[in-house]
Amino acid sequence: MTLAVRVIPCLDVDAGRVVKGVNFQNLRDAGDPVELAKIYDAQGADELTFLDITASSGDRETTYDIVRRTAEQVFIPLTVGGGVRTVEDVDRLLRAGADKVGVNTAAIARPELIREIARRFGRQVLVLSVDARRVVDQDRAEGAGTASGFEVTTHGGRTGTGIDAVEWATRAAELGAGEILLNSMDADGTKDGYDLEMIAAVRKAVSVPVIASGGAGKVADFAPAVGAGADAVLAASVFHFGDLTIAEVKESLRGAGHPVRL
Repeated sequence: MTLAVRVIPCLDVDAGRVVKGVNFQNLRDAGDPVELAKIYDAQGADELTFLDITASSGDRETTYDIVRRTAEQVFIPLTVGGGVRTVEDVDRLLRAGADKVGVNTAAIARPELIREIARRFGRQVLVLSVDARRVVDQDRAEGAGTASGFEVTTHGGRTGTGIDAVEWATRAAELGAGEILLNSMDADGTKDGYDLEMIAAVRKAVSVPVIASGGAGKVADFAPAVGAGADAVLAASVFHFGDLTIAEVKESLRGAGHPVRL
């Protein structure tokens, strides 16, 4: 049986508010996360993703409070990421009401964290967030390229790691990551469409679900991402600012022959 393609609004949260910019720059306020979550639940979103983009210790309790309040209001799966560094962080977020937890930078620094989380909570709760960018010609000229042509980044795409994004996704899946949230840092917030080549490369390498992120700008952008191998499509600003609705995206996907939950 073919699983339905999931449509997932992403709420980037900074100090208790949803924000959105281009390539994580020039952020503007997009609303209250709990209120937006209720709207997306009513519209038929399959899941919600919260990313604490500042993830400082001072904001951490704010994040827990948002998760608690959201879990009380909506009844679709909630993934929370940003600043997750330990098994104990995962435990607290799950107890606050998260269904899944995203890890990123801490797993790059210590890949064994993936195995530890999967062993304690099950791989179904663990989403590996991969912020990847294309390797530019200058990097290749300096010998800093990767085999796939895609590099893992940190700090909102500003800092390269030299790690091949496809190889990292493969290793993370082997360690126990249940899903790969694949975010194109080049496309993030541009509304120019998903990076189909990147999606296809990761899809070919892993058997776990792949969530496409970064670049959605119009309703026609979503079906090609699924065609390239994505099991779910994630978007932010096009939903937050009313450019598109969940229903429009699902109708487009269904029209392209992809199963969705209506």
